[in-house]
Amino acid sequence: MTLRTDSLEAGIRYDGSARHLYLTARSADALTPFEGETTAAGDVHELTGPLSTTNAKALQAAFPVLRPQLISGHRTSVGTGDRTGLATPGQARAFGAAGGDVMPVLAQQSIREMDRLGRSAQSVMDEAVFGLLEAGWDRGFGADCDHIKSTDGIDRGLAAGFTMFTLDPGDLVADVTGGVSEADAAALPWDQLEDSLAAVKTRYVGMTVDVGHSQIEVTEEDVLTAAVKYGRAVVEAIRLYRHATENAQHEIEIEFAVDETAWLTTFFEHYYLASELKRLGASWFSFAPRYVDGFEKGLDFLGDTEELRTNLEAHHAISEQFGGYKISLHSGSDKFSIYPLCVEATDRHVHLKTSGTSYLCGLEIVAAHDPELFAAIWDISRASYVKARASYQVSAQEDRTPTSLDGVDLVELIRSDDARQILHVGYGDSLNGTDAAGASIHDRFLEVVTAHQEQHTDIVAEHIGRHLAPFAAGRSGR
Repeated sequence: MTLRTDSLEAGIRYDGSARHLYLTARSADALTPFEGETTAAGDVHELTGPLSTTNAKALQAAFPVLRPQLISGHRTSVGTGDRTGLATPGQARAFGAAGGDVMPVLAQQSIREMDRLGRSAQSVMDEAVFGLLEAGWDRGFGADCDHIKSTDGIDRGLAAGFTMFTLDPGDLVADVTGGVSEADAAALPWDQLEDSLAAVKTRYVGMTVDVGHSQIEVTEEDVLTAAVKYGRAVVEAIRLYRHATENAQHEIEIEFAVDETAWLTTFFEHYYLASELKRLGASWFSFAPRYVDGFEKGLDFLGDTEELRTNLEAHHAISEQFGGYKISLHSGSDKFSIYPLCVEATDRHVHLKTSGTSYLCGLEIVAAHDPELFAAIWDISRASYVKARASYQVSAQEDRTPTSLDGVDLVELIRSDDARQILHVGYGDSLNGTDAAGASIHDRFLEVVTAHQEQHTDIVAEHIGRHLAPFAAGRSGR
């Protein structure tokens, strides 16, 4: 696949073990921004170059479609993370096959994952650009610098050209399961909230909140609980928001996320968060509360689906009262049974985030073509699971999985629940590890998948396509 302008044609070529940028142009001047080896035959000029930042930026300058766009104008959007930089062609193919107005976010990774893998925000962007070029993608895409907890993370994403910033103040969400007191609320940083406890009570106590299927009469206890639980998170969210919006040199959009906490976001707490963020001057296109239990990494939804429906309908109803932002579903990979429900409950005003299961597609390639490497990845992932699980919502038990892979169907192992979660959250330790000979597992992984990239693209496209089908079905446009 290629992309073309009047003066330039660009594509990706393989030499059997590596990928290269390949360009043809009518004049040598068109190749000047790029780096690589050039040749000329008559009025045809060619360049073969590395998949470098210089070349990625030159491609974005030449092909506007390779620059990330805002996704807020699209009612439904789906983000597909890529932990190794090789999944984008398959993901793009899946979006192309799905059709419709489901907006793709094809450069999506959290700062946490970047740091675990030694990737930079720029490398994530570069690899998405080359993957989109390989797919011949010409429909636009979004780029999400995900789960940002620091201004440094924002700066890294801005420098790389990301347009979506998911701000995560979850570390400041307080445990209120033991109850709260007036003194707890009085101790909040009211100067940073630009507010007072008395004013908060006046705004909220006694009000009625419409959550679609019912109404909530707000009590003083509700208000104190919401303020103590989320007050400091509001301060942090607005600090990050102001840093992002004041330092951006290009258009950006914001998602707020408090989903990675142990405690459910009640409907009034969602209302409180939205109201307080709006009062402090924030605007956003998407919000991720902490939903009912059942969202685990890499598996289908494990909770009560009717409880989830009620939960999503209420969160959507609240969002409509603050301008109609999207309800964002994180840990969204492989939740096939609930996608139709999510689309219906939010009236398609939804953003889905999938992530590491594209990495599991790569592991299927490794299992088929280099079982010795897969065994090394399995051993490290299994051993590190106790530590890795602390960062994720998972329930896998390593003692239900094999220690030896002799006679084991490796693809079936990857697709089994316990092993799937162990591999899913063990990516950092395994890809940063070494095999028995001391070779880099990350480098070997890339070599194997690159050597079988066509098969890998097929597997990723099929897998992501299953995610997209319910969101593309019955589409009603923007």
